[in-house]
Amino acid sequence: MHSVKSTCFGLLASRQLFSQNTFISGFGRGAVCVQDLFCSIGGCRTSSATSEPVIIRVPRRLQNRLDSVKQVKRKTLAQVATVKAGRLLIKSKNPTLNQSVSYTLGKFEEPVLTSKGWNNNKSFGDYFIINSTQSAPPFLPELKEENKQDGSEHRRTFSHLRLSPQLVEILQIHNIVHPTIVQLQTIPKLLRGHNILCAAETGSGKTLAYLLPIIQKLHAEMPQMEYGSEQKTQAVVLVPSRELAEQVTSVARTMSQPFGFKVKVVGGGRGVGSIKAAFSYGQPHVLVATPGALLKALWRRFLDLSALRFMVIDEADTMFDPSFVDMLEKILRQTQIAANPSEITGHPRKAQLVVVGATFPGGVGELLGKMTDLGNLLTVKSRMLHYLMPHVKQTFIKVRGTEKVLELHQALKEAEPERKGVLVFCNSAATVNWLGYTLEEMGFRHVRLQGEMPASMREGIFQSFQKGHVDVLVCTDIASRGLDTHRVGLVINYDFPESHTDYIHRAGRVGRAGSPGGGHVLSFITHPWDVELVQSIETAARRRMCLPGMETEIRNPVKTLPQESK
Repeated sequence: MHSVKSTCFGLLASRQLFSQNTFISGFGRGAVCVQDLFCSIGGCRTSSATSEPVIIRVPRRLQNRLDSVKQVKRKTLAQVATVKAGRLLIKSKNPTLNQSVSYTLGKFEEPVLTSKGWNNNKSFGDYFIINSTQSAPPFLPELKEENKQDGSEHRRTFSHLRLSPQLVEILQIHNIVHPTIVQLQTIPKLLRGHNILCAAETGSGKTLAYLLPIIQKLHAEMPQMEYGSEQKTQAVVLVPSRELAEQVTSVARTMSQPFGFKVKVVGGGRGVGSIKAAFSYGQPHVLVATPGALLKALWRRFLDLSALRFMVIDEADTMFDPSFVDMLEKILRQTQIAANPSEITGHPRKAQLVVVGATFPGGVGELLGKMTDLGNLLTVKSRMLHYLMPHVKQTFIKVRGTEKVLELHQALKEAEPERKGVLVFCNSAATVNWLGYTLEEMGFRHVRLQGEMPASMREGIFQSFQKGHVDVLVCTDIASRGLDTHRVGLVINYDFPESHTDYIHRAGRVGRAGSPGGGHVLSFITHPWDVELVQSIETAARRRMCLPGMETEIRNPVKTLPQESK
């Protein structure tokens, strides 16, 4: 009789249970006690025979459905909106993935990336934009609050750095009045005779940071030089490319013009005859050279480094690359590098070492540890080293390979009325040539620059672009290292770079010191191997952190103990 009553009341109890939306504890185990429920429905009748509770079994399918609903609700509540009132730091095609400038991710909060699903073929056409958050470049000194309120600009000038009046006057003629942060930090240390490793963002004025103290010290020591003896080279600047060598030479000649210093340049790809011609009228005071050309000059005894006062290694992250490091070591072994400031005035006099780069060079400790005391090598690092430039707009588009030419055509058409320079980067010389022919068919005037061109063809190409004779330069990464591109307003990564270092250098062609605006970087993402790099860049932008995997300190060389003879 008891089992019959339980069966009759089962349906009624379950209806009453779900109509009131009542979930009783113990429901998750698939069974509930409804003794109190029976009392509320049919009146409670106590009996000694009914001491055991009445059990209702819940179907497994219904139990799983309710659990899944709870999980969905929990996930929905866990998401935090990253969009607040004000400007956007990240603007995505999907508005829910936008991130405001005022929003800061928590330490353990995982950013929701727009590029998370870009390995899927359905993601073509998606995009996100890293907006510029400030107008002034981060390498310019900030004005004090009282100066901002007064509207006056009481920033330090080059005369405060104890440079000669002739140098200050030449700088003012070229409208260079206020030094950048890296110049304020580097010039006094070089004037005091220290060896320097300077790592600062692209376009921050590193070339003047080492040229000005070199010219200043050479000018101060001119009366001490023996006029009757043969002139010997006092300073050598090593750079990785002929184009950069010509640019540094132009700046050095301009700065040393009041003092009558002789500045020469030697680059590779022209044979021994052209190198010999550079020394036909004697050795220069300042020599700018590529490593291969300098080694040829030393082997042929065209050059004597016995009186060398300064050795500069520019674009150090490239110079310490395996493709250059062997030649660099051979050159440094033929020079006497000072271990401390006292050795630059002793007898024999040794040379100051200056290592300069836009990213912190890897492997610098292994090589320089053989040449000088790393403990006395002062490091100058900028605050925004290895960060994405906050004054440059950066756009990333997921696009099919067959549609990149159409996207490039649209971007060039939009940039054409502004008459600003456009750099189009490719990963290979073959792509540069093919894309150049394609742009010719489209009617775009342009020039090409890639490393496989002979020296006679490469000469003057970058100067014509720099002077505004043509607005579009299609190039490989040879144009991303150190070249002054102040007129460039748009950088297009037709092929996405292969490393964070390459991306920093390419993006650094815009928003440089002296440029009229921040500029824009447009990147086409096509291949699956590009997506991982894009995701790390987007993560760094959302977290406002530096790019991962970049060197930040000099690593001392590991000392290996000699193996015991068996």
